[in-house]
Amino acid sequence: MIRIPDVRLAATHKAQLRVWQEEVSSVVDYVAGIKAADKEFKRRNRANNKTFAAVRETLARMCSGAQRCVYCEDSAGVEVEHLKPKAFYPQLVFVFENYVFGCGRCNKIKSNRVAVFDAAGNLIKIVRGRDQTVTPPSKGRNVLINPRKEDATQWLMLDLRDTFEFVPVVAPGTLERKRADYLLEVLPLNDPAILVPARREAHDNYRARLVEYIVRRDEGASASELKKLTSAIKRMQHPTVWFEIKRQSSRLRDWQPLFAKAPEALAW
Repeated sequence: MIRIPDVRLAATHKAQLRVWQEEVSSVVDYVAGIKAADKEFKRRNRANNKTFAAVRETLARMCSGAQRCVYCEDSAGVEVEHLKPKAFYPQLVFVFENYVFGCGRCNKIKSNRVAVFDAAGNLIKIVRGRDQTVTPPSKGRNVLINPRKEDATQWLMLDLRDTFEFVPVVAPGTLERKRADYLLEVLPLNDPAILVPARREAHDNYRARLVEYIVRRDEGASASELKKLTSAIKRMQHPTVWFEIKRQSSRLRDWQPLFAKAPEALAW
């Protein structure tokens, strides 16, 4: 999970989102505001709504490959996902910066899970029991890594030698480690049945693509053909695998000869 590119939503559509947000935020009662946020989002988030059609098109441009989920990078990103759930933050239900494109599985698993750090650096999970009084969440710094603003590879590294799982690379006991651990707790990024084998396959596909590029380049392929080959690599699913291949290239024996032949690939 890497930081996604920032693509701006057209001003007219962003203005429309602000109007809808103001309508929800004008509801003074917190519980009523949550209900209004849920109702209005369901009403507006439709294919025939021009603003949300633009929202979806813009979010799709932030995704890797063929509109992949920003979390798992494997399944199609088809759901407008709230980074901060509307069930706790109705004041962000129509804020474009709070949106990403997620797949149905990641969205369902993440659900309304959210946590903050209090002033003392304690991780506070925001939960709400079925019979619990509905109150605003505790204030504090957001724990979950935000792919629109942050790069999870600062906290995590992908093990390309063995497990193909994400492992924390920050010191235990630090706030950064708590954020890394919480991300792996909330999202199924190390799912052994789906994502681990998918990353292994992506790793092999990246290798095959780079070999193809080197062969065609050495055979005298045109600049336009080489551009298509490099673009294909950049559009592939699991961009974090490619990022890690480059980051760990000096330690990966199978990749060292390839990057020696095509050092330009390290900049892709």
